[in-house]
Amino acid sequence: MIKKIDDTNKQIIRDLIDGRKPFSSIAENQGITENTVRSRVNKLIEEGVLSVTGLVNPELIPGLQVVMMGVKLNTLDLDKKAIEFAKLRGVVSVAVVTGRYDLMVQLILNEDDDMTLLDFFKNEIGKIDDVADVETFIVYQSHNLLVPYVL
Repeated sequence: MIKKIDDTNKQIIRDLIDGRKPFSSIAENQGITENTVRSRVNKLIEEGVLSVTGLVNPELIPGLQVVMMGVKLNTLDLDKKAIEFAKLRGVVSVAVVTGRYDLMVQLILNEDDDMTLLDFFKNEIGKIDDVADVETFIVYQSHNLLVPYVL
């Protein structure tokens, strides 16, 4: 269920751009108590609105490769297929989109973990039915791209 986020929660989320920022600092900046910050963060996490995670800069990890993949499907059950793709090894995120593709899939690949683009095609994508076409976009350089290390 989508719900409106109030200004206090928005500011807490902005302050958590650094996920290690102490709740006491956030509370002091906003003029609220640390317990208020803690309870609001916990509620946002429980509701699935917020996730505090460690992210990596893929350009600074040898062997790590980011790939964006456009996927056309032979079905209109896009949500079901997005969920299936999200479960594949190496997949960071999946979005149902408009345009010439049905899904945009973000992958993290690493040869050191036996996960190349060819491995993804041979061992993962074959698990999904109704894939009509796939186009890959290998990220050579990025700006502000941080990703979870999912392998």
